[in-house]
Amino acid sequence: MTLQITGTAGDTAAGEASASPAPEAGAGIPRLARIAVPVAMLALLIAVWQAYVTAYDVPHYILPSPVRVAAALWTDWTILGAALVVTLKITFSALGIALVGGVTLAIFMSQSRWIELALYPYAVILQVTPIVAIAPLILIYAPTTQSALLICAWIVAFFPILSNTTQGLKSTDHNLLNLFELYGASRWQTLVYLKIPNALPYFLAGLRIAGGLALIAAVVAEFAAGSAGAGSGLAFRLLESQFRLNIPRLFAALILLSMTGVLIFAATSLVSHLLLRKWHESALEREN
Repeated sequence: MTLQITGTAGDTAAGEASASPAPEAGAGIPRLARIAVPVAMLALLIAVWQAYVTAYDVPHYILPSPVRVAAALWTDWTILGAALVVTLKITFSALGIALVGGVTLAIFMSQSRWIELALYPYAVILQVTPIVAIAPLILIYAPTTQSALLICAWIVAFFPILSNTTQGLKSTDHNLLNLFELYGASRWQTLVYLKIPNALPYFLAGLRIAGGLALIAAVVAEFAAGSAGAGSGLAFRLLESQFRLNIPRLFAALILLSMTGVLIFAATSLVSHLLLRKWHESALEREN
């Protein structure tokens, strides 16, 4: 008994079409359009904002116009620029310490199950505890307010790097691990030539997350600390502007924080692209 499978040419074409990979979203969009469209959208939003404030004569202490915000950013740059430098120092210092500590601890935990069992639960506890709740305690024991802010920002930025890097190190293909073992590779050689390259995409994903979180934590910690004076960051300038009803300066400080966050994300994304573009699927250019 034989089976005969018949079908029309249309069915065959439909099957071939369904088997072909679907094009990725945005694959056919020109690179220039990817920049021009968001910029045009931003310009449209600013124009609508300006038109609304002008048409309804909204008081500047309720909603300042983009022109007033730009003027405040220009005239108050001495104050806002100095505050931005303080916030950036805390952010990047915390991120640097989180990078070194998170990667080092992730390597130790991937090499020893006992170290992971002993330390990982406490890292989770630090992550899930709201930073606003523990900031007053850190302020009591830290020698200076700036060091307390640094510790708060480090706590928030530390866990994404630790968690992602650990996951990457533990996600190495077991067949490749067996191959390295078959050829007599040492644990150090397996770590350097197999596990760390495999964990690089995971680490870079954690770096993008930690960069933004470090900035957020620096601002939130300063809110919780209530620091003031010449050495304060943008968080204090936000509160100061609110108390004085200087809303244009408040908007200017917010814009600086937003731009800083975008630049940090862009920088970490660029680093990720440069390191992965020649070999990892997430960064390779695809034609379909």
